[in-house]
Amino acid sequence: MPTLNKIRAALTPHRGPFPTDPHLTPLRVALTAFFAMDGFLFAGWVVRIPAIKAQTGAGAGTLGLALLGVSAGAVAFMMLTGRLCRRFGSHTVTTASAAALALSIVLPPLTHSATALGLVLLVFGAAYGSLNVAMNSAAVDLIGALRRPVMPSFHAAFSLGGMLGAGLGGLVAGSLSPTVHLVLLAVLGLLVTAVAGRALHVHPAPVVPERRPAAAESRPSGGRAGLRLVVVFGLIALCTAYGEGAMADWGALHLTQDLAAGPGTAAAGYAVFALAMTVGRLSGTALVQRFGAARALIAGGATATAGMLLGALAPTVWAAGAGFAVAGLGLANIFPIAIARAGESGGADGVAVASTVGYGGMLLGPPAIGFLAEATSLPLALTTVALLAAVAAGIAYLTRGAHHAGTGSGTGSR
Repeated sequence: MPTLNKIRAALTPHRGPFPTDPHLTPLRVALTAFFAMDGFLFAGWVVRIPAIKAQTGAGAGTLGLALLGVSAGAVAFMMLTGRLCRRFGSHTVTTASAAALALSIVLPPLTHSATALGLVLLVFGAAYGSLNVAMNSAAVDLIGALRRPVMPSFHAAFSLGGMLGAGLGGLVAGSLSPTVHLVLLAVLGLLVTAVAGRALHVHPAPVVPERRPAAAESRPSGGRAGLRLVVVFGLIALCTAYGEGAMADWGALHLTQDLAAGPGTAAAGYAVFALAMTVGRLSGTALVQRFGAARALIAGGATATAGMLLGALAPTVWAAGAGFAVAGLGLANIFPIAIARAGESGGADGVAVASTVGYGGMLLGPPAIGFLAEATSLPLALTTVALLAAVAAGIAYLTRGAHHAGTGSGTGSR
């Protein structure tokens, strides 16, 4: 049972102090800006999906296939990004990918068919996937130097950016066309990339002084057992990425189509979800330090299950919004914990493998929910988010290690 023991060790809470290095603060601020920009731009695209759907004349199933382009592009480039990070460094790849994301966000509103939309979303998804692998790899290196479990704080910045992007989108939905709105977001994204990218260039990636033996032994390049360890974390990430992707692609449409919400209210629904994710992730470091990764994953999966059942099946907009908030709290820390643990075990390659598996959830989500919505209904299709959140909790439960204290942080730090 060596692999199971390694998984249990990786989910065990840390005991003891975490030293800090003030010289790493500018690097942490720059990476936080990239995470926030990523969430802001992605949410800006998400809240304009209903308008672009109407513009292209796509049905639910056709739109699902078009939205598949985001995830297909992301997954296709994730493994390549891991190699690029080894070749050029995660900081360089982060900056280049962020610029590509900002430029590609202007493409979707220029399309007038589902086919064209799917093709440009491949480009958008490739940039999005590359940025996520690169900046998570940079964050794992920084966490290793800080020796503090701060990965949830980076993902809190992503969620905060998503909340602000969705809120802004709701405010301008009635006054600005999708084209004008997303061009403005692209300009802002390029400005952030220029400033934060310069900071990454000035402050190179830190060298981690030491690694936990279990992590070193379990690298994917070190053997099949290490690869299985990374894949387990990837499966946990997959179950929750499915939920995050579903909320991004279908949450606003559910409120508009099934509960007769206006564009602003529908955008606010996703903003509530993003706000709950932000709050959950801001408290994630303390939560994981106090209770350990396994308990945080189990509790998060259970909470998300209950929240999405309410959000999908509630008869009113406000009840559905409450369900979205509960689901956001539950999902908040699952993905960052899983990706960070994979990064500890396998560095940039571990992040790439787990991200590829994890974003498979986003690959499955749009078409699966679209086809289920056509066969049954969108509310029923959204209950699959609750099902996979329960699966994530079950995996974490089966690999828990309540009495293995002292073997690792279990928090996403090296």
